[in-house]
Amino acid sequence: MPVTIPVAAIVSEAAPSPSTRFIVGQDPQGHWVAMEVHGLGGGLFRTRHDALHYATDVTDHRPDAVVVSTDRVELRL
Repeated sequence: MPVTIPVAAIVSEAAPSPSTRFIVGQDPQGHWVAMEVHGLGGGLFRTRHDALHYATDVTDHRPDAVVVSTDRVELRL
């Protein structure tokens, strides 16, 4: 069964708001990344849907907690 992602979590080119906890985007190699804004948590995912699902689940589905970056993002391990 597909998971519905809140519309507010789809795309934002603006800077994250103070309530944003996760940024979802692709790294330079094209992998999908969900990364906590302070860099303390996150992961690599096979699809955009999987990355959004993880981030929205961790943030209790708050509509303003996840943004999708149009720029490349990099998860530093």
